[in-house]
Amino acid sequence: MASVEESIENVTITSSSNEYSSDSSTESSDEEEIPNFPIAMWDFNQCDPKKCSGRKLSRLKLIKTLKVKQKFPGLVLTPTGTKCVSPNDCDIVSSKGIAVVDCSWARIDETPIAALKPQHGRLLPFLVAANPINYGRPCQLSCVEAIAATLYITGYKKLARQYLDKFSWGHSFIELNKNILEIYSNCSDSQSVIAEQTKYIENEQKEQELAKKAKPDFPTSSESESD
Repeated sequence: MASVEESIENVTITSSSNEYSSDSSTESSDEEEIPNFPIAMWDFNQCDPKKCSGRKLSRLKLIKTLKVKQKFPGLVLTPTGTKCVSPNDCDIVSSKGIAVVDCSWARIDETPIAALKPQHGRLLPFLVAANPINYGRPCQLSCVEAIAATLYITGYKKLARQYLDKFSWGHSFIELNKNILEIYSNCSDSQSVIAEQTKYIENEQKEQELAKKAKPDFPTSSESESD
């Protein structure tokens, strides 16, 4: 059986043709919930400030910017994590908060992430990006998507939507990932999240294979000419 990483690469996501602007925001009619735990980021200044979701959250005072070598005691979303985010992390989030590394995916290899050495480093499971830069691409989430996914999985679903609602495209992240986010949020621990992730990816691949086989096999133009 192929590894999860190989499987993710083989999953095709159908993107819509809608254009989204990261500078627009939507208003929520409900009274907004205020997190009673810190939400923070390390900003490595690699992204376009006009398109960076982390910078926008900072301007809205919804996230605290940490110094590059500053330690964070809570859950840290980082490629160096050894566990996957799960509902079991709720206590860490509620007592110590969430932090994310805000850097460019194109420059991830040159970012000194390992120097952060978080106590609770975590990886996010398979999710599909809805941000305008990486729309439809598996796992290439923006800062706000990563934070929202963690909030959703650990039980803070309303707060997750509030953060996404600051972006005109934010609702699309929940729409694209609704089923799998619900599955992850009902898991017990990191291992069960990974098991559900693997099952989901395999099912997606099977459905795509069936869809390909169901398409009519029309003759090519050269075949038509030869007749």
